[in-house]
Amino acid sequence: MTLRAVLRSWVDHYFSDEEAVILLVVLVLGFAVVIWLGKMLAPFLTALVIAFLLQGGVNALTRRRIPHFLAVMLVYLAFLGVLLAMALVLLPLIWNQLVNLVQETPRMFASGQQLLDDLQARYPQLVTPDQIQNWIGMAGREVTQLGQRALSLSLASLGNIVGLIVYLVLVPILVFFMLKDRDRLVSFAVSLLPRQRGLMTRVWQEMDAQIANYVRGKVTEIVIVGTVSFFTFAFFGLPYSALLAVLVGLSVLVPYIGAAVATVPVAAVAGFHFGVGDQFLYVLIAYGVIQALDGNVLVPVLFSEAVNLHPVSIILAVLFFGGVWGFWGIFFAIPLATLLKALVYAWPRGIQQRRQEEKAAHQDQEVVEEP
Repeated sequence: MTLRAVLRSWVDHYFSDEEAVILLVVLVLGFAVVIWLGKMLAPFLTALVIAFLLQGGVNALTRRRIPHFLAVMLVYLAFLGVLLAMALVLLPLIWNQLVNLVQETPRMFASGQQLLDDLQARYPQLVTPDQIQNWIGMAGREVTQLGQRALSLSLASLGNIVGLIVYLVLVPILVFFMLKDRDRLVSFAVSLLPRQRGLMTRVWQEMDAQIANYVRGKVTEIVIVGTVSFFTFAFFGLPYSALLAVLVGLSVLVPYIGAAVATVPVAAVAGFHFGVGDQFLYVLIAYGVIQALDGNVLVPVLFSEAVNLHPVSIILAVLFFGGVWGFWGIFFAIPLATLLKALVYAWPRGIQQRRQEEKAAHQDQEVVEEP
């Protein structure tokens, strides 16, 4: 069989149905809008994610016979309360600890140099002076680059204060109207789609529960892991507990890789503060217990309804979508990978199922028309 015949057979298999072509066009347009207009539509996309997250609370209240508008107001006021608490309590605390950490960097750098000198004195055959100088030079360059990036970021952020204020005003307003007028907005969006959308409906039905479970479960996981980490670090007297807890909480966004990356700053701060001793080991053991409970208890409970994906698929999805869309690409890497999996399973099956239904309907019509 020639290459032309193979390609033609593949195209006939996947694109011979009108709905398949329409679905492909909708997906291409959707990805194109997000890629090229993502920065411009960032407030809208952020509000859409938050509204999708809060819709579960609205549904839970309406199931208890609370009027829809009252349920929306209760959930929305709770959202504003959490937002204000983060802006007035959490963010200033994290900022102060970040400033203190930057100020303590020279002392930590000197302590690290002293530790390397001690290693060279104890193990002169394993650690040579040239290696120490290379390590110190590499660390110095990294610290210098980090300071330059922080300075450029702070200078660039001065010009974006107005944009940040507009962003903080627009997102809550959009969230409110998305919750209040959800049915009208969904009806309008559906009216823009073609009438023949059976294949899209099947794909969305496979994705809806997984996306809802993932978004709400991931936010819950971030809050739980971050809170437990904060109290654990504070119990051991570890400095920068809030900053490290936020880092550990956000690390769950990147499966497998995030936990390993977050271990480095936790171990570094604990080592510089306590030294390599019993207290240092206790902190690392407690951190390991948190990661073990997260991976073996919390994740199975929160994501029991999620589609099972192979670890290689998850890592590839994180690398690809994170490289394309940054933070949001990492956050939605698993749902997007699930979408691709649903497309792979639903696309040819949907076409075959529709053909079988049309064939069965045609045969039934012929039987009815027979005298």
